Amino acid sequence: MTDLSKRSLFVLAAAAAVAGLAACGKKEEPAPAPAPAAAPAPAPKPEPLKAAWVYVGPVGDAGWTFAHDQGRKAVEAEFGDKVATTFVEKVPEGADAERVIRDLAAQGNKIIFATSFGFMEPMLKVAAEFPDVKFEHATGYKTADNMRLYDAKFFEDAYLAGVIAGKMTKTNTLGFVASFPIPEVLRNINAFTLGAQSVNPKVKTKVVWVNTWFDPPKESDAAQSLINGGADVLLQNTDSTAVLQTAEKNGKYAFGWDSDMSAFAPNAHLASCIVDWGPYYKKAIKDVMDGTWTTGRTVWGVKEGQNALVKISDTVPADVKEQVEKLSAGMKDGTFAAYTGPVVDNTGKERLPKGEVATQEWLDKIDFYVKGVEGKVPTGN
Repeated sequence: MTDLSKRSLFVLAAAAAVAGLAACGKKEEPAPAPAPAAAPAPAPKPEPLKAAWVYVGPVGDAGWTFAHDQGRKAVEAEFGDKVATTFVEKVPEGADAERVIRDLAAQGNKIIFATSFGFMEPMLKVAAEFPDVKFEHATGYKTADNMRLYDAKFFEDAYLAGVIAGKMTKTNTLGFVASFPIPEVLRNINAFTLGAQSVNPKVKTKVVWVNTWFDPPKESDAAQSLINGGADVLLQNTDSTAVLQTAEKNGKYAFGWDSDMSAFAPNAHLASCIVDWGPYYKKAIKDVMDGTWTTGRTVWGVKEGQNALVKISDTVPADVKEQVEKLSAGMKDGTFAAYTGPVVDNTGKERLPKGEVATQEWLDKIDFYVKGVEGKVPTGN
């Protein structure tokens, strides 16, 4: 073997030895850690339930529409971002109402409240076109599979107001500014008179019809006409504060209607007949959210806390206040009903026998004045 060959073998052996030593000293590298699993995407936030209200008058700061809007706000306070509410005010009854209700349904509102008697037929028509939308109508009498009714026993407030009026009148003549000659309004005129007669049999009631729910100048003119005719305590079934303010200007008494109106005429104000729609609106919204909504009719009153006579004036004698409180307690526990026979109309005809308590069906068909109310119920409206 040549020297060159020996040298080559030596170099190869040395290289092999070095490689072996290097292999023996090499550290094992840890396996790379697995990439962390991606966090699950948050569940999409449920869309809020869209709810809409249709108002016959302006929201304002008192009266019928104001009371309904307070109920809408109670819904917002109760359900927060689970609900999205909207409203349209000053909607005339008739074709305009149908257009507005249909538009609200097309916008994706899942429950729509129509808050005036004259909205019933338009809502019924639209309800047939949107079977997946829930429709609610205030004060009417027609239902559908997806349209139900709700109402309040305003006549209970009116009866209590009548008790005060019967004690406070000096002329024994009461005045009532009325909107439309429908059972809802006639119930209140008659209950006001019955309450007054329960403490003062000499009382008579004069009525002026204005054929509108909200028209302050008309309401004021009607109130003035009643005052000129001798009425010194007034009540109304209209939506503004005009009647109360007209009484104030004339040094007479009156009541607030639908909401607390004491601030608008503090000297004339004897009490306010209020309605709190919040409890019902919250129930209706929850029914839709829970999938338990069904058609039908709900009529609540003093017993359920929906109606009340509030802010009774200090000018009302203590014994009268006490009497009103007792009657209100009787309405709450069912021991007293405003319409208990005998009820006789102003022609002398008995309409409800002695000892009989009026049913809702009977109340829905009132088309007469009780004894003590002057004149005849208008027809053809």
